[in-house]
Amino acid sequence: MNTQSKSPMAGGVWPTMVTPFTADGEIDYEAQARAVEWYSAHGVDGLFAVCQSSEMFHLRLEERVKMAAFIKQKAAGRVPVIASGHISGDFADQVRELNAMAETGIDALVLITNRLAREEEGDDVWQHNLERLLKELPEGIPLGFYECPYPYKRLISPELLRWSADTGRFCFLKDTSCDTDNIRRKLEATQDSDLKIYNANTATLLETLRLGVHGYSGVMANFQPDLYVWLLQNWREQPEKAEELIGFLSMTSLIEKQLYPVNAKYYLMLETIFDNYVCRVKDHRSFTETNRLEVRQLRDLSQRMSAQLLL
Repeated sequence: MNTQSKSPMAGGVWPTMVTPFTADGEIDYEAQARAVEWYSAHGVDGLFAVCQSSEMFHLRLEERVKMAAFIKQKAAGRVPVIASGHISGDFADQVRELNAMAETGIDALVLITNRLAREEEGDDVWQHNLERLLKELPEGIPLGFYECPYPYKRLISPELLRWSADTGRFCFLKDTSCDTDNIRRKLEATQDSDLKIYNANTATLLETLRLGVHGYSGVMANFQPDLYVWLLQNWREQPEKAEELIGFLSMTSLIEKQLYPVNAKYYLMLETIFDNYVCRVKDHRSFTETNRLEVRQLRDLSQRMSAQLLL
C-alpha cells in the first residue's frame, strides 16, 4: 500500500476544462492561459484538465501532455490541477500515455473506468487489468477515477471502489451515475477511507452533498463557476438559498443538451476568454443563432443570480 502521497482533493468545485483552438484547429495556449485566470478568479478549488470536455479523444498524445503541463504551470500553485488523457485501448499504450501525463507535474492522475475493461467484460477483468496497470504507474502520484460516458459509461461498483480505496493509491472518484442511491452506496463503501467522491450531476448535487459527497466536477462549472462555488461553501449555513439556487442550476444545466462543448466555448467568448468556438469533437458550424441566444440568456440570468446571492 502506498502512503507517500498527500491527496490534493480537498473538496469544492473542479471544472472540467474545455480546450480553445485557433481558427486553423491548433490549441490556443493564449486563450488557455486566460481561462486558467478566469476559473481562478471565480474561486474554483481545482482544475480538471485533459478530460472528455477537453476533447481528449481528439488530441494527440503530445498535445495532451503539453496542455496538462501548461495548465499546471499557469495555475502556479494557486489551485491543484488533475488530468487524464487516458484514452487508449491497448494496455502498453495506456502505460505510455499515463506515465507521460504523470511526468507533467500534475497533482493527480485520472484513470478512465471504461478503459480498464471492454463493455461486455465483467468486474473480474476490470480489477485484474487495474492491478496490472497500478504496477506500471509511479507510486508517488495520487490517482483518481472518472466514469467517463464515452465511448461507453462504466460505473464502478461500490465493492470495487472500496477495493480501490484500500490500495491506498486512489484519492477520488468523479461519479457520473446521476443516481443518488448509487452515490449513497459508494459513500457507505468508502466512508472510513481517504477516497473522496465528486458528483458530476447538478440535479442530485445538493442531496448528495447532504449525504457526504465532497464536491462538484461537471461541465456547468464552465458556465457558472461562481454559483457552484457559492453552493459548495454555503449550503449548510443558508439552506433556503441553497434550495432556491439548486433549482435554478438544475434547470439551466439542461443547456448541456445543446452542442456541448461548443456552447461552453461560446460562453467563454462572451467572457472575452476564448476567441472562437472552434471544436474538434463537434461541428461548431452547427451552432445556430438560436443556440447563441440561449447561451446569452443563460449568462444574463446567471449574472443576476450571482448578484442576488451577494446581497
